[in-house]
Amino acid sequence: MSIKFGTDGWRAVISDTFTFENLRIVAQAIADHIQEQANGERAEVVVGFDTRFLSDRYAREVARVMAGNGVVAHLTRADAPTPAVSFAVVDKRAVAGVMITASHNPPRYNGLKLKAAFGGSASPEQARQIEALLERNQLEARGPNLMEYEQALALNLIRRFDPAWAYYQHLSGLVDLDAISSGELRVVADPMYGSGRGAFRDLLGRTRCDLCEIRGEMNPGFGGIHPEPMAHYLQALVAAIQAHHADVGLATDGDADRIGAVDALGNFVDPHHIFALALRYLVEVRGWSGVVVRSVSTTRMVDRLAQRYGLPLRETPVGFNYIADYMLREDVLIGGEESGGLSIKGHIPEGDGILMGMLLLETMAHAKAPLHELIADLQKEVGPTCYARRDVPLNRPVAKSDMVQRLQEQVPTDLAGESIAEVTARDGVKYLLADDAWLLIRPSGTEPVLRVYAEGRSPEEVQALLTYGEQVAAG
Repeated sequence: MSIKFGTDGWRAVISDTFTFENLRIVAQAIADHIQEQANGERAEVVVGFDTRFLSDRYAREVARVMAGNGVVAHLTRADAPTPAVSFAVVDKRAVAGVMITASHNPPRYNGLKLKAAFGGSASPEQARQIEALLERNQLEARGPNLMEYEQALALNLIRRFDPAWAYYQHLSGLVDLDAISSGELRVVADPMYGSGRGAFRDLLGRTRCDLCEIRGEMNPGFGGIHPEPMAHYLQALVAAIQAHHADVGLATDGDADRIGAVDALGNFVDPHHIFALALRYLVEVRGWSGVVVRSVSTTRMVDRLAQRYGLPLRETPVGFNYIADYMLREDVLIGGEESGGLSIKGHIPEGDGILMGMLLLETMAHAKAPLHELIADLQKEVGPTCYARRDVPLNRPVAKSDMVQRLQEQVPTDLAGESIAEVTARDGVKYLLADDAWLLIRPSGTEPVLRVYAEGRSPEEVQALLTYGEQVAAG
């Protein structure tokens, strides 16, 4: 058995590779790593889970392994958002966190996200260390140490808790609930059957906003959809906005660390625009400053705003852990990626769909304008810009290094009628055009697909870039 950690932990198909047996083995390696760092002191971890099939039982097994190794496991009483679990790691001064989730992946997947003591994703180096411990344990035929659940409860090695209220209290210090209340917005929340269910209802419960939640019931198969806040999966949200005459719809993914939105006209508002709107609001209204960090696949509207405000900008590979690195060592104002993982100054270095949804409501309430007008104004200021992504299924694994080498050797003289200004290989291969449009081709770190991203000045330019990207990717 070979278990490798990807962009954010380990994910695999349920009952294929992601089994109770394999999970216990991984949990033992994590427990070994924790014990090595604890220097003989009793360590504590936070264990949470989402609404996915068997997630609660998987989390319980992780807690049993931790207890069997003398590590105290704070196990959530019910499904919880990943950012709430990550914040609990900091709030409880735990050494690590384990979140059972496959995030936005299809229902047949489950996974494990490993969180560090600072509340963000564990570093690639920590992941490599755990993989090495996995290999060592297998070579020594060492199985996991397990303690019976009831015994662990009696010994106080497993402690059930609700992470919500400490997390909500923290968020209420990052967003202005009074300002949101003054907007008296009509909001539809769509947790997409994930563990963000109830979060916006709880946070907005004492405001004058009117909230309706859809797809908040327990459905471990996510209704057959990918719990990812993309336009293709949000038709139910569009219909609910029309039925309730709502001002905005907020959608979070399976574990609520990503955000997407829909305006009152039924238009999808992607994370690129949410990122740019939040940056503009934080600088122009709140007067904040700091470093702006974005992933390689994220809009250059952010670059134009950062340049306007005189703020330094950093580009990272895909994966919020790279953004978290900057948040830990620099004064970061806001950081995010195209998938909807975003965070701001004062928060843990973790993507948080719930926080960013609340900040979007604050932005709308302050502007006293509908979301589509804010988007149009943003496009006028730092656009025009269009974006699209296509996922090309892979029949066989692709070595990123081989693909990067091939694409760098086959650079065309121009794309979509524009000359190529720069080619980078920070994560996959990215072609930057003279008009600030770009094309990125990279293998996914969480699914067997090749991702092709494009941003351009018109839908036609984006289409031409995507078509070229799919053609060369297939080659």
